[in-house]
Amino acid sequence: MGHREDLLDGAKRCLLEKGWVRTTAREIVAASGANLASIGYHYGSKEALMLEAFMRLTEEWGEGVGRSLAENAAEAPSREDRVAHVVDALVASFGDSRDFWSVQLEVMGQLGNHPELRERFAAVLPQGREGMTAIFEGVDDKDVPERASRTAGAVYHALFIGLWVQWLIKPEAAPDGRDVVEGMRRILAGTVLEPGEPGESRDDAPTAK
Repeated sequence: MGHREDLLDGAKRCLLEKGWVRTTAREIVAASGANLASIGYHYGSKEALMLEAFMRLTEEWGEGVGRSLAENAAEAPSREDRVAHVVDALVASFGDSRDFWSVQLEVMGQLGNHPELRERFAAVLPQGREGMTAIFEGVDDKDVPERASRTAGAVYHALFIGLWVQWLIKPEAAPDGRDVVEGMRRILAGTVLEPGEPGESRDDAPTAK
């Protein structure tokens, strides 16, 4: 590899080991075997290099996990089984990449202070929604219609982000696939609080519309 790829590889390792805030240019140089001047020459700044490294990590995760989930969920006997399977597989995958998800959460916290970072996220947001739709629907990204990505993709993306944040807070508290499917069903039916459950009497129970 040339210095450009060496720097990118070193920055990726530093992000996973130290996070966004604590990584220094000298640490990236030490991890890559390059030199300080090469950061400016190839990327313009340490921040630009780290941003590129972060986006590359995200792309690599998406490609690997997306393929795996699509293959494993292909034989699900029903629609609900498929959604439950994908949720369970996603949650299970978090344990194999805790450092990656910790960095994701840290970077999200930097969006308000880094306009360039926020703009980069905004630019790839449609792609993220498209990718989530492809995973849940078991199709290739290129087969996801724009409207499906904008609507269902936004919901899948929100579900996915909520899952990994809950998992990072407390892994055993993250919902499993069946919990998510039941939750979706109850929300749409208007029966979030069913008769006899805590917080609601039978007389006050909502009716499906």
